Amino acid sequence: MPLSLPHPISVYFSISNGADIATIKHCFTADAVVIDEGKIHRGHAAIEAWQRAVQAAFDYSVEPIQVLTKGNRVTVTSNVVGNFPGSPVVLKHAFGLVGDKINTLEIV
Repeated sequence: MPLSLPHPISVYFSISNGADIATIKHCFTADAVVIDEGKIHRGHAAIEAWQRAVQAAFDYSVEPIQVLTKGNRVTVTSNVVGNFPGSPVVLKHAFGLVGDKINTLEIV
């Protein structure tokens, strides 16, 4: 049974699983910050470039398996399977929401 995720987070995972990366501006605020592997990606262009680089480097799929919501913070635990070293892995995606968009995302 699929999890019930806030719309922008659902869009984010759709993009992670192959949907059009250009739609990333529809789920992130203009000044959003993504932290992944210790690197910071700020704003639509940087976040889009980060997604394109990750998707170019590896074939993978992300399956959310648990969601915890506390106010505007949503933490999604996901199984990530692909052709990268260490696959499969379980990652936590910690989202901060502002209105109907993602303002922060930290992947650990």
